[in-house]
Amino acid sequence: MVAASSTEPPRTSQHHARAARGRSAVRAAAVLALALAVAGCGAGSAAPTWTAVPSAGTASAAPGGPSAGASSSGAPTASGSASGGTPSPGATSATWKTYTDPAKKVRFDLPADWIVQSTDPAAGAAPGSLHIEVKKADGTFVAALQTGLPVPTSAPCDPAQAKPYSVLNSVPVTVPFADGPSVITPRFVFRVIQGYKYFGSFGLTALATSAQDGKACRLLNIVPGPAGIGGYSFADSVEVVPPSPQAQVAPLSSFDTLAQASAYVRDSGDFADAQRMIMSLAFTQN
Repeated sequence: MVAASSTEPPRTSQHHARAARGRSAVRAAAVLALALAVAGCGAGSAAPTWTAVPSAGTASAAPGGPSAGASSSGAPTASGSASGGTPSPGATSATWKTYTDPAKKVRFDLPADWIVQSTDPAAGAAPGSLHIEVKKADGTFVAALQTGLPVPTSAPCDPAQAKPYSVLNSVPVTVPFADGPSVITPRFVFRVIQGYKYFGSFGLTALATSAQDGKACRLLNIVPGPAGIGGYSFADSVEVVPPSPQAQVAPLSSFDTLAQASAYVRDSGDFADAQRMIMSLAFTQN
């Protein structure tokens, strides 16, 4: 008896190559589908994404911070949202709380161990204005929220006094503002102006900078607010000019090079915390 031969043709190198190409195509299609799915999830998302520093601690009310509701969530709240732009990729504190002033006019989020203190309004501020200082747990000043401020008019800049400046971070923020000459869409910004060093400042602004050839005499961290709020500032400094070598630099940050300033914006957890806090500002009544 003759054994029946197999009807399956022998596997050749060409057959193996075709099979490998088929498997590669399937894998490529799967990778492409996954990439499209991930991109689709992020498309159109306007809210900033923050990275929380892992911590075993829980939120607690800060000393001197009335009406502070604790939250252990590392995610930002929706009280202040960005519409485009890129927030700092630096990692933020793991636990946060929400501060509301006693008159319930404003609220904002801040790291659980930061301190909130109310102080006298600035000279020239409208009656009933707020002046709230935020400090780190060790007492280091971070930023101040002030309302009822007079909005400065655009002043001419003497070219001989103008200094180069750069915008290293700029994110649109949804906060109330009154339109007018030299008013732009409110933004959180970090800007550096050059003096004997590079001096950086962060905060909200909605006033166009009077600049020429990339130079300016001053930078303003002020938003012209609607009636009932007035001009307001949530920043480390309301107005920034290059300090002289004999002047006090704080609360401005100083850097030897522009690259150092860029690295601070990119990597500093302190900056990421301040940005997240300021961008969470919400006015609860006008």
